[in-house]
Amino acid sequence: LELGGKSPNIILPDADLDLAVPGILAGMRFTRQGQSCSAGTRVYIHEDVYDAVIARVIKDVAQLKIGDPLDEYTAVGAIISREQLERIERYVEMARSTPGVRILCGGTRPQGAAFAAGHFYASTLIEGVPADSPVCRDEIFGPVALVSRWRDFDAVLDEANNTDFGLAAALWTRDLARALEFADRIQAGFVQVNQYITPRPNLAYGGLKASGLGKEYSLESMIEHFTTSKTVIVNPGSPAPPGTRKTS
Repeated sequence: LELGGKSPNIILPDADLDLAVPGILAGMRFTRQGQSCSAGTRVYIHEDVYDAVIARVIKDVAQLKIGDPLDEYTAVGAIISREQLERIERYVEMARSTPGVRILCGGTRPQGAAFAAGHFYASTLIEGVPADSPVCRDEIFGPVALVSRWRDFDAVLDEANNTDFGLAAALWTRDLARALEFADRIQAGFVQVNQYITPRPNLAYGGLKASGLGKEYSLESMIEHFTTSKTVIVNPGSPAPPGTRKTS
């Protein structure tokens, strides 16, 4: 039972930005219009590299062509329904009306005749949303990601874990010790370091907390998911007295 997420994507100051920036973009799942349960929609960037990362991510987001999903040059298609489009708009407007919040890119429906017949929404990055805002806590399920800067590793881990969800999480660093600490402390069922790929066959995939129950994708996890186990303990007791045991 897979129930979505609000996954953190944390960039350390020593991260390889040539690896991290494309990974952030892939993790946000904008090429699926953000309609992905494992999307890394809470992006935490260390203050030492924040400006450089944001500039590069915004530049790359601008290159994602929005349009007809049947066009091979389209990178971002349409939202699944009008109801979902309106839900996305409500969350973005909630963020826009919050003091201190900035819409870094997107935040609107794209304009033009080409978009009139579909439920399109521009890829959106939002800065400065408070951690207790519904925008930061609810799964929006659209092309909307939140970015914020941090300086204390323990504090950013606490904030990453401060959610009802626990599906996916990623860390970008060259520090193996930090990576292992992250893997141990993060409350998520699908954890990655220096990449943000989608689930693959033969990798058990599933979440913690409100993100679901059980695992999928790998053969072992599927068998366990559809199998009821039974624990049986048999005490052999004492042998039957001679002459009382039936042989046929």
